[in-house]
Amino acid sequence: MTKLLNPIHPGEILLEEFLKPYCLTRTALAEAIDVPVNRIGQICSGKREVTPDTAIRLGEFFETGPEFWMNLQANYNLRIAKRNLKKGFKITPVSKTHYVCVA
Repeated sequence: MTKLLNPIHPGEILLEEFLKPYCLTRTALAEAIDVPVNRIGQICSGKREVTPDTAIRLGEFFETGPEFWMNLQANYNLRIAKRNLKKGFKITPVSKTHYVCVA
């Protein structure tokens, strides 16, 4: 059986690809984007999602655009959902069913 790697949380990317290379602390980032320090800490530790509000702030500060952060979060959420949901149900695609539209 193949063991799947865990999806990478946006907080890990924030920490490894942005905070460390810029030598920024969580506190310094929080102050720079005007959010509570614990918000950045929780995101970096994978305990909190990147919200649209935070994505806008991070996008402005790091000049990535908010879409970058929202896409990371959406991708992470989808990977977690797929992993969890595939275990619990079976869906037959519509192309393999006998549904007929009657107007």
